Amino acid sequence: MSHQGSLVKQKFPFLISVPHGGTEVPRCVRPLIHLTGQDLHYYSDPLTPVIYGYRNRVPAYIDTRISRMVVDLNRPPLPLPLRNPDGIIKLRTIDGTRVWRSGQVPDIRLIHQLLLEHYFPYHQKIDELIDRHHVIAAFDCHTMLPYGSLHQKDAGKERPKICLGNNGDRHGRAKKGSIATCSKEWIATLAGLFADEFGGNGAVAINNPFSAGFIANAHYWRKGVPWVLIEVNRSLYEADPHAAIPDRNDRKRAVALRERIWKVLTTFEGCIS
Repeated sequence: MSHQGSLVKQKFPFLISVPHGGTEVPRCVRPLIHLTGQDLHYYSDPLTPVIYGYRNRVPAYIDTRISRMVVDLNRPPLPLPLRNPDGIIKLRTIDGTRVWRSGQVPDIRLIHQLLLEHYFPYHQKIDELIDRHHVIAAFDCHTMLPYGSLHQKDAGKERPKICLGNNGDRHGRAKKGSIATCSKEWIATLAGLFADEFGGNGAVAINNPFSAGFIANAHYWRKGVPWVLIEVNRSLYEADPHAAIPDRNDRKRAVALRERIWKVLTTFEGCIS
């Protein structure tokens, strides 16, 4: 089982989900995959377990070792995979690179095996963590490339330092016929705290370019605990996002970024308690 859960009871009543930090490819699909190790680093969030490494500071923490390019834990399980090229089992990357070797896309039986081993256990563990612990807010934690890629809605556009999402509009208000995963007051407060830490003038955006993904939406719907998507710009810590592995300085910057984000989150806890 690829996910890791931490059940240590600590002071701050948060759940931290880090679904895209893995770069591992299960043995059963290694001969099928077209992407290189450098590709897997570039198309994943490889330092998110460092940036959001709060497993000893919160009662509920979960991450994974599997690469999102094999199983994307932040996508819905239905309709069946392969209908969406950027779905739970991807056919291409965000800039059009094919994931699988020609004629080697996993069949439905292998897809079912991958979901049973990696996807469903991750979501079950989130529910268990919420049921077992006092959690007042959950954060789905990611990083984003500095510019939108070819097949993304903001292709070629520069991204903010921080993006927060609650499935609402750019003010955090619920869209017509939909629900927001936290209140507009909560996300506005959090955005203000991030702006204080990381600078104003567009440094922090709400639901732009990303809103809440499947994890936040599904588990807010199931449990009612407020969720916020956090995306941090990789330019805040990476010298070269195309590098095969993060270098020592990238990791040092990621550790420093972790403490800056934690400062924001703990201040936010005081605002909502």
